[in-house]
Amino acid sequence: MTPTPADAQWMARALALARDAAAAGETPVGAVVYDTASGSLLAEAHNRRETDADPLAHAEVLAIRAAAARTGDWRLNHCTLVVTLEPCPMCAGAIVNARVGRVVFGAHDPKAGAGGSVVDLLAHPKLNHRPEVVAGVEAEACGRLLREFFRELRGR
Repeated sequence: MTPTPADAQWMARALALARDAAAAGETPVGAVVYDTASGSLLAEAHNRRETDADPLAHAEVLAIRAAAARTGDWRLNHCTLVVTLEPCPMCAGAIVNARVGRVVFGAHDPKAGAGGSVVDLLAHPKLNHRPEVVAGVEAEACGRLLREFFRELRGR
């Protein structure tokens, strides 16, 4: 699938959120949910696992929860989730269960990616929902941010 101009715009915002996460000592992942038709922002978040001492506080889950609260509906089939890192299995499950219409991600995750790298839950034929997936948007910038964060973390 091909990214839209709105995907690129919101990936820039997701990258800014990922940088905020890194500054807070969190794994630098940022996520944005926008209305696919209008392009308007519904929710945004970055990882907060360390801050909240919550293993479920991934950027995607937090953004999906906020988007559902804002729209008053758990079905987000009219939405696009933009995230700097390929979703993990937990986040892919949340995406499927929230019926997110489109997923746009930056860097592939060869250790835990569930959008095609390790497993492909987002396209699994036995699941009841399969979002459109656009992979590799700003992949180099997203990957570089993660590599620099972990390089610095190992150096401490």
